[in-house]
Amino acid sequence: MSFISEKFRRLTPYTPGEQPKDRKYIKLNTNESPYPPSEHALTYAAEAAKELMLYSDPQCTKLREALADRYGVDKDCIICGNGSDDILNFAFSAFCDDKTPAVFADITYGFYPVFSEYNRTPYRIIPLKDDFTVCPKEYYNADGTVFIANPNAPTGIALKRCEIEEIIKNNPDNVVVIDEAYVDFGAESCVPLVKKYKNLLVTMTFSKSRSLAGARLGFGIADKSIINDLNTVRYSINPYNVNLMTSAAGIGALEDQKYTDENCKKIIKTRRKTSDSLKKLGFFITDSCANFLFAKHESFGGEYIYEQLRERGVLVRHFNAPRIADFNRITVGSEEQMAALIKALEDITGRKI
Repeated sequence: MSFISEKFRRLTPYTPGEQPKDRKYIKLNTNESPYPPSEHALTYAAEAAKELMLYSDPQCTKLREALADRYGVDKDCIICGNGSDDILNFAFSAFCDDKTPAVFADITYGFYPVFSEYNRTPYRIIPLKDDFTVCPKEYYNADGTVFIANPNAPTGIALKRCEIEEIIKNNPDNVVVIDEAYVDFGAESCVPLVKKYKNLLVTMTFSKSRSLAGARLGFGIADKSIINDLNTVRYSINPYNVNLMTSAAGIGALEDQKYTDENCKKIIKTRRKTSDSLKKLGFFITDSCANFLFAKHESFGGEYIYEQLRERGVLVRHFNAPRIADFNRITVGSEEQMAALIKALEDITGRKI
């Protein structure tokens, strides 16, 4: 017997990457950073823990000031949340309804259709091209709220800022949301366009490049009017959505930008090296600007590769969607982790590099 409300009975929830505990795995399935958080972030979070008897600042004032300084915008143009998923959900709630559907790609972040269904709003899907790239012109005059992950997930492919600007210009009466969870690994950010367009919302996260996936911290940058709309939703749901320790850790991470930049450079270097090795083993790789690779083998199916790696203690992410069933998404880990991946794949494919 189920007591769930009728409005949620047909809801298909998002499926997070698996977190098995049966053995120790090399985790390359959830796009976490292989590097620990900045010492600044850890120190600030530990200090904030002493005041956990108090509520956190619902306005995240100090964190927004730090973000404003980092991105060159007014602090009133920033909203913070429990991961960028929080901000995205606010956007679906605030800017989509029966008259304004959500518009997004068929192969993209899996939360988009879930957020649509959860908020009981219609959505329209625009298929990626055969090479998994977004065709910008197909989003012109979309007659809905546009959501584009850039770089896209799980493909890792990025649009240029000028291409996204054309999408924004050609949707003057609707909000365009650019989800930049992976932008720090080689793509162009659209934050500079926020001052130019009042219909642009850019969402970002501390989970990837700043090694704070477990802290759950994200933010959005947009014109003040959009931020006010999002705060209307946030204050109606949970004004204390960012806890004291997470907010402090975020400030610490922002103060240690050099550490973030160095980690991104290491991940990009490892991504390039791993991509070259995978190609030698017979894999096709999309042109990734993210901290993961999207790989398909010329002889073995995606599920087979996934299962064989799992048996060898290496986790990657496999998707069952028809267009990408032969692919696996592989997080770029440390040099040692990727060496173990390649060794396992040599065994599976019967090839040597």
